[in-house]
Amino acid sequence: MDEITGRRRRFAEAAREERPDLALLCLLVGAEADPELDETGIDAAQIELDRLAGLLPYAPGDPEAWATAVARLLGERCDFRGAPADYRRLESSLLHQVLRRRRGLPILLSVVWLEVARRAGAPVYGVALPGHFVVGFGDPHGRHVLADPFDGGRPLSGEDAAFLVAGATGAPLDPSMMAPATPLEIVLRVLNNIRAWAAARPERTDVQLWAVELSLLLPSHPARLRYERAQLLVQRGDFTHGAQELEDYAEVLAPMEPNTAESLRRQARAARAMLN
Repeated sequence: MDEITGRRRRFAEAAREERPDLALLCLLVGAEADPELDETGIDAAQIELDRLAGLLPYAPGDPEAWATAVARLLGERCDFRGAPADYRRLESSLLHQVLRRRRGLPILLSVVWLEVARRAGAPVYGVALPGHFVVGFGDPHGRHVLADPFDGGRPLSGEDAAFLVAGATGAPLDPSMMAPATPLEIVLRVLNNIRAWAAARPERTDVQLWAVELSLLLPSHPARLRYERAQLLVQRGDFTHGAQELEDYAEVLAPMEPNTAESLRRQARAARAMLN
């Protein structure tokens, strides 16, 4: 078994655990981007999360007290936060790099908050607002507070959350958007961000491909990712495998969308013709 195959198998197995380890899954994503992130590096990142958790006060109190304590540690003392420039860096989506640089996208900074606070015993959860991930402390169905790790842990009111959603989507805040995000939902969103980053850079189809392939290893994922993978394979010159992927996906869609399936078969024939 080569290194990539072993790493992918470990990712798939970790995603199917009864309680998926969010930090481990994010670190395995990072290992796809950074071949130097070996087992020692993954362990070091987990140890750093443990160390940060040990710096929090013991059971500071209610949700507001927890949010304040974590903000003082991570946002003020350790200066974890984000800036617009972070959206242009792949490192901003890689947990081990975010721990090193203390800069990242909202969702990766939220992963740091979630993992540090969880280790310290906080009632913490992720909130996948459209366009801007944040964290919540307390009971999501009762008393709770929201904080924005991208802004150093700034407390968010309901109006603040609605403003973030409106800015990202133009739509009002729906109560369903406040539901706690599961670890696998968080990992899929991290991979979506990486795919989007790479899609805007045609020279980085390698990154887009591995982000798609990891997404396909998750127990639940959009079926259309199979089409994206097929397109990437063809784009990268792997016409045989790309055509096969297109044909396989066509078979899945044929009972429901026969016209789309036939279009995929035409694309597969065109890909195979590139071999002649």
